[in-house]
Amino acid sequence: MGLRFETRGSDSEWVDTVWTCTSERVTEMTSVATARWGLVFWQRDGQAYASVTGPETRTGTAPVPEGAGFVGIDFAVGTSLRALPAAVLVDRGAELPGTTRRTFRLDGACWETPGPDDAEALVDRLVRAEVVIRDPLVTAVRRGHQPEVTDRTLERRFRAATGLTQGAVRQIERARRACELLAAGVPSAGVIGDLDYFDEPHLARALRRYVGRTAGQLRDGAGGAIALDLDQRVTS
Repeated sequence: MGLRFETRGSDSEWVDTVWTCTSERVTEMTSVATARWGLVFWQRDGQAYASVTGPETRTGTAPVPEGAGFVGIDFAVGTSLRALPAAVLVDRGAELPGTTRRTFRLDGACWETPGPDDAEALVDRLVRAEVVIRDPLVTAVRRGHQPEVTDRTLERRFRAATGLTQGAVRQIERARRACELLAAGVPSAGVIGDLDYFDEPHLARALRRYVGRTAGQLRDGAGGAIALDLDQRVTS
C-alpha cells in the first residue's frame, strides 16, 4: 500500500506529462525536485480541490491526504501562467479557490475540471485564452536551437520564464533520470557513465539533494512513498 502512480507522456508541445495517483494508507511522501510547474486536481471525502504547483529545487517531505485521488498536468519547461510569474511559484504552490467537483477557477475565469484523458483539451483552452503562455526563445533552446542572443540575455529570459537557471534545470532533470534508471535496475556505474556524473559520490550527493533516496534504496524500492512513477518503462 502507498501511492499508486500512473504517468503518461503527451503529444501537446505545452505538456510534459499527465499523471494520476491514489493514496492508500500513507500520510506523507518524499517529494522530488522538478523543473516544471503544474496543475493538480484531487478529491477526498466528496470534497474537490485544485492547486498550482511550482518548480521545486530540492527534495522534501510532503503530507498526503489518505484516500485521495489525484489528476495532475506537468507543463513543459518554458511555459508559465500569465497571472502567476514563475519566480512566485518556485518551491511553493497556490491553492485555487472556488473549486467544485466539476469546475475550478483560474485567472479570473471558470474552467471544467479535467480527467486524465482530457487534460490536453483543457490545456488547449487555456492556451487559446492566453492563460498559459511561453517564451519562444526558451522553447527554441529546449529543442536544441542556438538563438542569436548573448548568453546573458538567454539566461535572463530563461530565468524569467521558468524561475530557474539553465544549470539548475539540467541538474534536476539529470537527477530524476538517474532515479528512473536506478529504479529500473541499471547499476550505479552505468548511470554515472550515461549521465556524466564525475563519480559515485557525485551521484550520491545529487540523489540526496534532489530525490531524497540513495542508489540502493531506489534499486530496492525502499524508503517509503515517493512522488514518482518508478514503474514506467525506462528507455535509452
